[in-house]
Amino acid sequence: MHQPAPPRRDHLTRTHVRTALELAQVGLPVLPLRKGKVPFGNCRTCAGIACGGRPNMKTPGPCQCPAVCHAWAAATTDPTVITSPAWAPAWRQAVAVAYHPGGAGLTVVDLDNAAAVAWARQTLPATRIVPTTRGEHWIYRGTMPSANQVRPGVDIKSRMAYARWLGPGTGPLAVLPSAVRALVEKEETTPARGAVVSSSPARAEWDRTVATGCRHTERYVRTGLQRGLDMVRSHTESGAGSQAFGVAQFLAAQHTKCPGPCGLDAIGQQIIAAAVSVGVPEAYAQRAVTNGLNGVGAAE
Repeated sequence: MHQPAPPRRDHLTRTHVRTALELAQVGLPVLPLRKGKVPFGNCRTCAGIACGGRPNMKTPGPCQCPAVCHAWAAATTDPTVITSPAWAPAWRQAVAVAYHPGGAGLTVVDLDNAAAVAWARQTLPATRIVPTTRGEHWIYRGTMPSANQVRPGVDIKSRMAYARWLGPGTGPLAVLPSAVRALVEKEETTPARGAVVSSSPARAEWDRTVATGCRHTERYVRTGLQRGLDMVRSHTESGAGSQAFGVAQFLAAQHTKCPGPCGLDAIGQQIIAAAVSVGVPEAYAQRAVTNGLNGVGAAE
């Protein structure tokens, strides 16, 4: 028997949908975020980008899935999609509303702590500011590639990325300055002149034969690994190296209480392969994943 949603949850759902429709009306492509303030995972048909990806992704694909798949690429200003039956289950579980800055012609400089905010105030031209839990979003008019960890506590969210909606902010929008664009020049997405992204051989995949001392079920490990690989592959323009570091660090943490071995080397090789597949130079991917698996505090 179908149980109706609790009144508080139902009110929250209506609030999120109403916010999304209001943002869409002014030209902000929106999407719901689930627990953890992250996008909803792909449906079975879209898992592993088997569907080819959305037509608006870096590599245009044929996917016309009506569900909230492919993270930022699902963002829309179409009210019929936002209120569609396919999106309804996601809204019922949503904890926040996000938007695609690049799709609205914007760039968000995400300042994650007080030190990053102080740096921005000394370095960047004033613009619209939105307070966040730990820092501020500085929003500029103009788009650029997105990138994570361009400097301590600073992420760039524009094309092929999403930002959580935290309110309209204060101050006039300034034009995206060259100082912000320069922050991504060191990102890992462009190999050195004359270099190839990868010439690596096929990599071994994780299975139970290399994880005889793992306390987790095979399904648990494979599900977590697949989700992590999907996250890395979703960063088709920038940030895949940093995402690979984060995935490796998270997955390694799940095995700290296992007697071992858990086959982390094989897991690492699959994460590296996923990063390389979206343009990360192999040496960078190898370093980022190794640091993540070993608990080093940065992707470098």
